Amino acid sequence: MGQISTVVFDLDGTLVRYRGVEFESSWGAIAAAAGVQGESQCLLDEFLSRHDAYPEWVRRDAALLTGIPVERITRQIFPPPYAAGVREAIDCLRARYNFGILSSGVDLVAEYVRADLGFEFAVANHLFVKDGHFTGESETRVHLWKKDRVMRQIAINRDLALSEICYVGDHMNDIPVMQIVGLSIAFNPKDEKLEEIADCVTRDFTKIPCLIEDFQARR
Repeated sequence: MGQISTVVFDLDGTLVRYRGVEFESSWGAIAAAAGVQGESQCLLDEFLSRHDAYPEWVRRDAALLTGIPVERITRQIFPPPYAAGVREAIDCLRARYNFGILSSGVDLVAEYVRADLGFEFAVANHLFVKDGHFTGESETRVHLWKKDRVMRQIAINRDLALSEICYVGDHMNDIPVMQIVGLSIAFNPKDEKLEEIADCVTRDFTKIPCLIEDFQARR
């Protein structure tokens, strides 16, 4: 098995932690900024256990934003609230690794973070915009419960072996990805099962470089 060359991060609850919304998520933060947090939460409660209906949830949640100016949202959610230690950890790792984001969150936030932290790529769900306003339309690019499928495609597109990838996530929906990559790290895990599945567990983001380097040293 090869050495780790690429570190891929979950977004919501991992790189960024929006307080006061379910799962610390970009979806929740955008809904709160748009003034539709209550309606969005009702949809989440309705659809969360219906795993196969996730694209329908994306469609209906995105529709809540129809006609809302993007600038009204971005001035409230940016800069994003990074988890403590994110910048320090990335700076420590930058010389040796490539970085990416794989998230079932919103690409509006994922792309901001990608550019701000200097990552090579970000894959997340898309909200369409026209003339500076959300159209209410969306594209499900990363199914909440099928992130492993997208990770496999990322590996193909970037000519990577899955064994070269380290993935960092925080929630149950990250388990399918953790089961296929070379190294999995649960950061601030929200469920005990994640701790059982992950190769490493930490609640301190600044420890991630050491976890990766220790793993590399054992290869």
